[in-house]
Amino acid sequence: MNEPQPGVPDTVDATAAMLAGQDYVAGRALATAVLLALKLGRPLFLEGEAGVGKTEIAKVLARALGRKLVRLQCYDGLDAAAALYEWDFPRQMMEIRLSEATGAAGREVLEAAIYQRRFLIARPLLAAIDGPPAVLLIDELDRADEPFEAFLLELLSDFQVTIPELGTIRTTTPPVVVITSNRTREVHDALRRRCLYHWVDFPSAADERRILALKAPGCGAALSAQVVAFVQRLRGMDLFKAPGVAESIDWAMALTHLDAHELTPAVVEQSLGALLKYQDDIQRIRGDQAAQLAEEARAAAA
Repeated sequence: MNEPQPGVPDTVDATAAMLAGQDYVAGRALATAVLLALKLGRPLFLEGEAGVGKTEIAKVLARALGRKLVRLQCYDGLDAAAALYEWDFPRQMMEIRLSEATGAAGREVLEAAIYQRRFLIARPLLAAIDGPPAVLLIDELDRADEPFEAFLLELLSDFQVTIPELGTIRTTTPPVVVITSNRTREVHDALRRRCLYHWVDFPSAADERRILALKAPGCGAALSAQVVAFVQRLRGMDLFKAPGVAESIDWAMALTHLDAHELTPAVVEQSLGALLKYQDDIQRIRGDQAAQLAEEARAAAA
C-alpha cells in the first residue's frame, strides 16, 4: 500500500466541497471514492459512459491539490516505450558527430556521454514519477491492449522505472493516479484489484441542472431545465451513443449562441449536431420525434 497523499481533505463532505470548489458536481459515493483513493494512496479506477466526467476528475484534483496534470491517452498498440521514455536520437547523433570531428573522446567515454539525462525524453509515465508532484491520468485504458496493462501493474506497485543505461529512477512523491475506461472491453482483474473502483453514471436531472448552471451560465435557468429534460429522455432511448454531460454542456452553449429562449422543434433541428454525434441517431430524432421531445421537455421544465 502506498503512503497517503499530502494535503488531502479529512472527510467526505470536505472532499465534495473541494470538488465543488473546482466546479465539479459530485455525488457522495464519488466523493467517498476520491477521498479513499487519496487517503490510501491507491489508484482510482473510474468506469462509465463517454462524456460523464471521468477525465474531468483528474483535472479537478490537479487544480485542487496544486499538482501538475500528466495525461497518458491510451490507444490500440500503445507500448511501454511510447508511454515511458525515449532517447533524443537526433541530439545524440549530433553529439557523436561533434565528438568524432574533434576527436575529443574515445568510444567508451562517448557512449557514456550520449546516455545522460539531458538526452532523455520523458513520456507521461516517467514524467509523473520523476518530477514535481503530479496527478497521473491514464485515460481510456480500455483502448490499450492487455500487455500494456501487465506493464502498468508493476509500475503502479513500485512507482519506479529502470532505464538500462541510467539505472533505476524512483519517485519521491507518488503521483495521484486516475484511470478511466469507457468499458469498450473488460480491464483485467489484476489491475482492478490494485485500484479503488467507482462507476460514474449519468447525473440526475437536479445535478445536471447544477452542472449547466456552472458550465453554461449564459443558457439561463428556464432553458437549462428544458435541455436537461430533453437529454434525460434521450438517454432512455435506444441510441447508438447516448449524449453525455459534455454534450449537454455543448448543446446548452450552442443554444445560447443561437439566442434560443426555449426548445422549439426548429431550434432542436438546427442544433442536434451539438448533442448527437452519429447520423443514425440524428435521423431518428428529427421530425415528429424532435417536436414531441421538445414539447415534453418544455412541459417537464415548466
